[in-house]
Amino acid sequence: MQWMPHTTVAAIVEHDGKFLLVEEETDRGNRFNQPAGHLEDNETLVEAVIRETLEESAYDFSPTALLGIYHWKHQHNDTTYLRFAFIGKVGTHYPQQALDEGIIRTVWMSIDEIRHQAHLMRSPQVLTCFEDYLAGRQFPLTLLKHL
Repeated sequence: MQWMPHTTVAAIVEHDGKFLLVEEETDRGNRFNQPAGHLEDNETLVEAVIRETLEESAYDFSPTALLGIYHWKHQHNDTTYLRFAFIGKVGTHYPQQALDEGIIRTVWMSIDEIRHQAHLMRSPQVLTCFEDYLAGRQFPLTLLKHL
């Protein structure tokens, strides 16, 4: 059996001091996450984060930088994730667009609200990404090479 981590992407968006999150159904109850999802076959990481953000939040997303790459093993299901988190801006909102299955709603929260509700985040990656963003971490998108 060949082991492979799940490759995911996530969008980090700040607007007027609040961060974009989605509330989603999980096997542990409703949780908050950045707009995020899995990389699909024949898709670049940048294409994936643009697609996932639109599907989960109904916002266009324009990545401006790579925040970081996060390696995490989920303690409840033993799955390992490699998350590529992107900083960017949202554009057009499509309020009539249906959100991905399992997504309840989008919500904007301050960092204090996120920290206060850390126990309701989908994974430790959520708060870690926001803290890294606030610390000024970012890398140019040219760091990524799609061959």
